[in-house]
Amino acid sequence: MSVIECAFCKGKGKDPFGLLSPLSICQVCLGKGKVSVTPPTIKCAFCKGTGIYLDKRITCTVCGGKGVVTVSEGAKTCSECKGSGQAPDGLPCLACRGKGVK
Repeated sequence: MSVIECAFCKGKGKDPFGLLSPLSICQVCLGKGKVSVTPPTIKCAFCKGTGIYLDKRITCTVCGGKGVVTVSEGAKTCSECKGSGQAPDGLPCLACRGKGVK
């Protein structure tokens, strides 16, 4: 396991949108500012590493708000979405589940 900065709150431990309160803790890292991930990881193709679901105020459904996804060794770029992680309708690519690689 590796520990990285939470992408959703940018390591601050607070809800970046202050939806419930400016004092609300981040739902991804639970206020710690850091999250555990299992290597090897790559930046989430769907949210482009922000941890935020495309222009919304919710966590990315692909990476869970962490900004990175675990991949298998030797993963190749997804031929369906060409590595973007997005299907034509703007939802996560079904072939690679939004990771951009298979």
